[in-house]
Amino acid sequence: QTQVEESGGELVQTGESLRLSCTMSGLSVANVAMAWFRQSKGKEREAVSCISGNGRITDYQDSLKGRVTISRDKAKNTLYLQMNNLQPEDTAMYICAPRTQGTTFLCSGSWSQYTQYGRGTQLTVSS
Repeated sequence: QTQVEESGGELVQTGESLRLSCTMSGLSVANVAMAWFRQSKGKEREAVSCISGNGRITDYQDSLKGRVTISRDKAKNTLYLQMNNLQPEDTAMYICAPRTQGTTFLCSGSWSQYTQYGRGTQLTVSS
């Protein structure tokens, strides 16, 4: 059974940087596309970033391009999300998930394609 666990979220100040981590067991990050989503109170869940199964293709939410970098460590079976120049609007629960539906080695921004995920990690950016 696949298990996913996110970590790294905390309270930070505007302008600071932070790296979120996502450790997975039961499935290799090298075999499937991996994505980060986020959900803020009162807002719909949105896709943040994704990396393809072969690691060659990365995709980012347009509003986050230039501030966010997704990466993975196959040896540690861990996914990362480096976030720079954090803003209060980045405050959200960040959720990591492997793509389990459709063409699983390609990225998708649709939450319906991801059926296994962790509890998330809370990032709060204070102004």
